[in-house]
Amino acid sequence: MDNKEMVQLAMSAKEKAYAPYSNFRVGAALLCNDGKIYTGCNIENVSFGGTNCAERTALFKAISEGNKNFIKIAIISDSANYTYPCGICRQVLAEFNPNLDIIVANNKGEFKEHKLSELLPYSFTNDDLERR
Repeated sequence: MDNKEMVQLAMSAKEKAYAPYSNFRVGAALLCNDGKIYTGCNIENVSFGGTNCAERTALFKAISEGNKNFIKIAIISDSANYTYPCGICRQVLAEFNPNLDIIVANNKGEFKEHKLSELLPYSFTNDDLERR
């Protein structure tokens, strides 16, 4: 699946966002190594800690269906700026593939690609736990 198609899927997912508090809708499309794609949108809650980002929604859907091998994720919002994953999403994604391809897009459908390891160079890993 090419990046433009991934961005289009993320854009479709964004339309399902529940964002009554921030009015900042985000969509994500996560590609697995078996070719399956999981989409997600941000889901807000009046208790802000209960809010879930689009990236983690897509990832949690994939994991709940038994898929843990991810190749790339596309992320888009309504913003004219490129939409990057937040810190929590970067850490959660790194759990499964620290070199994941991250495609960030703007509301014009323009996109850039990065490696997750560029966006989160020193993620907390299982190796950190083993050093205790």
